[in-house]
Amino acid sequence: MEGFIALYIFMLAAVTGYEIISKVPVILHTPLMSGSNFVHGIVLVGAMVAMGHAESTAQTVIGFIAVLLAAGNAVGGYVVTERMLEMFKPSEKKEGDK
Repeated sequence: MEGFIALYIFMLAAVTGYEIISKVPVILHTPLMSGSNFVHGIVLVGAMVAMGHAESTAQTVIGFIAVLLAAGNAVGGYVVTERMLEMFKPSEKKEGDK
């Protein structure tokens, strides 16, 4: 029964996250990404803790995959946020421009 409860919580979180994100105005996506990057860091720490408590080879492999995916998600979020913030910076004029 524990597996069904975990699946139910996962499905509720997915639906709730989709509903919340879909209603965010476009202008607020950059601050939202910054906040979600913080959450991805927490997910990464949780994946490392879960991998550290692994008792079998299968659990270790699943934990390792979770760490890789969480790290990729966190790094990707920071790269996207940095790129979005670059769009709002004024362009620099060259010396020959007036």
